Amino acid sequence: MKKVAFKTLGCRLNQFETDSLVTQFHNAGYEVVEFGKKADVSIINTCTVTNSSDQKSRNYINQASGLSPDGITVVSGCMANHKKEILEKQENITYVVENEQKNDIFNLVDSHFKGELVHPGNLKADVFGFETVEKSLHTRTSIKIQDGCDNFCSFCIIPRVRGRAISRPAADIVDNVKRVIDNGFKEIVLTGVNISRYEYEGLSFKNIVEKIVEVEGDFRVRISSIEPDNFTPDFPDLFHHPKLNPHLHLCLQSGSDNILMKMRRMYSVNSFMGIVESFRKVHPDFNFTTDIIVGFPGETEEDFQQTLNIASRAKFSHIHTFRYSLRNGTRAARMENQIPGKVKTERSEKLRILSEQLEKEYFNSMLQKSQRVLIENPDKNGSAFGYGEHYIPIQIETAGLAKNEFYQVSLKEIKNNRVIGII
Repeated sequence: MKKVAFKTLGCRLNQFETDSLVTQFHNAGYEVVEFGKKADVSIINTCTVTNSSDQKSRNYINQASGLSPDGITVVSGCMANHKKEILEKQENITYVVENEQKNDIFNLVDSHFKGELVHPGNLKADVFGFETVEKSLHTRTSIKIQDGCDNFCSFCIIPRVRGRAISRPAADIVDNVKRVIDNGFKEIVLTGVNISRYEYEGLSFKNIVEKIVEVEGDFRVRISSIEPDNFTPDFPDLFHHPKLNPHLHLCLQSGSDNILMKMRRMYSVNSFMGIVESFRKVHPDFNFTTDIIVGFPGETEEDFQQTLNIASRAKFSHIHTFRYSLRNGTRAARMENQIPGKVKTERSEKLRILSEQLEKEYFNSMLQKSQRVLIENPDKNGSAFGYGEHYIPIQIETAGLAKNEFYQVSLKEIKNNRVIGII
């Protein structure tokens, strides 16, 4: 039995694609081992959204080849598209597979061990051609509904490495949902590059969500990272459905209209806050998390202060902070007034402190309320960890709880950045 190890960097879309590959290798008789152990095959699903992402990807590539010098190393993901020619010259990489052919990595590896050399460029290209997840590296599983992006934000390399926007057929999505529910998954995450732009034969993103939540079974639906440029006024009403979790990771990026314009974002601060307020009118406890970039070219102290002010007003429970990273080939790379690294670091730290404060405030606001927790990790000490429907990390100090089961708990106190729940 050959051993295969996986390492995934970046977004939930990458995580879904890796989980599909895990299923395929497992079903073919491969032993899936933890990355960092010796393996016959190491597959690194890379991210290239920042320079830091590139460096992490390189580190894992070197780690894999160092641990298993006689094994094969396959590099895929967005860095494989962005820096293909450079990666193909590295002696410690066996194959470089672009995103379009990622779904066919198993056939590439299987052919290799059979002595049949296949060039990655000849693999089947299908961005939706991933098998239904059966064996996952996670408790929840993702459903890919869309790929690519047409927005071309001035800082972003993703349209170049993921291509133009394309939506998956609705019937395929619903069938995929039914099959993962049959496989025992109780939480699915809708994922893609720009999922709010889903459109297939007249169906919008809202329409496909409506179809998904009507699938029979005891499961819940979470929406992954989403852009704020395509919301309709009736969208908050969707979240009355008990299967749809009241949480969105809504990408702000900046609280300054001046910077949003330079970023080529398709919304204003007021329209963003209009979305947040429309949800909170219907669902007062609705949880918003977000992404924010600090140190974008030309960002002044006033611009940054506006970002801090809007983050406080929106009451995000978590802010994923990015220090602006210059990406060659983007418009922002050619902009004047690039911000010094020291300033980016200082602003990032201020935003981190604010994020921790807002998280604590949100968690406190939820104490004495009830959450339905899906258990991820029961431990030997008689407690278990999972997430509530509002995406609150909850520790339950009760023995005997089963993994991948729902439990209704009451939230009592905050300890070590987690909320303690009592059954």
